[in-house]
Amino acid sequence: MAISLTAYRAIIDLIVSLHRSLTRREQSNKTGHMSINSDDHSITRRLAASLLAAAITLSTAAAAFAADTVVLRVGDQKGGNRSLLDISGYAKDLPYKIEWSEFPAAAPILEALNAGALDVGYTGDLSFLSVYAAGAPIKAIGGTRSDAKTQAILVRQDSPIKSAADLKGKRLAGTRGGWGQFLIDATLEKAQIKLEDATFAPLGPVDAKIALVAGSIDAWAVWEPYVSFATLKDKARVIADGEGLTPTITFIVASDNAIATKRAAVQDLVQRLNKARLWSLDHLGEYAKNTAELTRLPEDVLLSAYTAQRTSPIVIDENVVKEIQQASDRSTRYGILPKTLDVSKAVDRSFTAAAAGSN
Repeated sequence: MAISLTAYRAIIDLIVSLHRSLTRREQSNKTGHMSINSDDHSITRRLAASLLAAAITLSTAAAAFAADTVVLRVGDQKGGNRSLLDISGYAKDLPYKIEWSEFPAAAPILEALNAGALDVGYTGDLSFLSVYAAGAPIKAIGGTRSDAKTQAILVRQDSPIKSAADLKGKRLAGTRGGWGQFLIDATLEKAQIKLEDATFAPLGPVDAKIALVAGSIDAWAVWEPYVSFATLKDKARVIADGEGLTPTITFIVASDNAIATKRAAVQDLVQRLNKARLWSLDHLGEYAKNTAELTRLPEDVLLSAYTAQRTSPIVIDENVVKEIQQASDRSTRYGILPKTLDVSKAVDRSFTAAAAGSN
C-alpha cells in the first residue's frame, strides 16, 4: 500500500513518542515510583525495543521514499498546462513532483529538451519536427488540436494591407521553423505569391509584437493567446488564418531519456492533461481566470483565446501521423525542414494508444 512521506514521518514521531513514554515508565519503576512485577518489566522492555526498531525501519523507508520521488521537469507556454492542471483539480495527489518552467514560445522549450534540461514540453507540431530533424533525442507522445483559425496573420489597425493578396513585397515576421514561418509560406502560396517576393523576419512572439506596433514589420504570423491580445489590446486586424492550411496540433513532447527512465510519471501526466483538457471545454471562464492570476495576462484575452481555440486532446493514431506527414512534406518543400522526415518515427503512439475518444 502506498503511503506518503508525511504519513511516514507522523508514524515515526508516534513510535518515538511511545518509546520514550515506555522508557520513562520503566525508569520510574526502577526508582520505586511505581510497583510493577518482573513480567511487566520484560514486556515493557520488549515493546520499547520493538517500537524503536520499527521507528528505525520506517525512518530508513522514509529516506528511501524521498530519494526515489520522481521529479518531472516540465516546460509550459503562457496559457498554460500548469494552470489547466491546477484549476481542473488534476494536479492533486501527484505520485511525483513537477518542476514547472514557463517559456514564451516553443523554440526555447525544445532547446531545453534537447539539452536535457527538461523532461516534457508542450510545443507546436512543426517546431517539434524542426528540432527532431536536427537530431534531438525527443518524441511526440500526446497532444491537442485547436481551431486552425486561431493561427493568424495580423497587421496594424492603420495598415493598408487588407488581405493576403497585399502581402507581396512586405516584411512578415514569425517563428522560424514553426507555425509562424509555415503559415506565412502557406498563405503566400495560396495567394499565388512567390515566397521570395516577400521578406521573412524570424522573430519570436515578444519581439514580433513590439516590431508590429513600432511599424518595423508589416505583418505578424502568430497563435493564441497572442492573437487575442493583439486584436483586443493593440487593435490589430486579422487578414489571414490557418484554416485549411495547418493541422494546428500542439504536441506533448518528451525526451527519450524521460521516456526510458520516468515512463510511469510521464504516462500519468499525459492522462491528467487529457482529462483536464476535456474538463476545460465546459469551464473556460474558470480556466481563463486562473491562468490570468498565474501569468498576469488579461482575463478577457485568455477567455477570448480559449473560446476560439476549443482545444481538445488527440490520440496519436494513423490519421494524425498521416496529417502531420503531409504538413512535414510541405515544410520540406518550403525549406523550413532540411530534409524529408518519417513522422511515424518521431512519435511514440503507446502513450495515447489506449486513450478513449477520437480526433
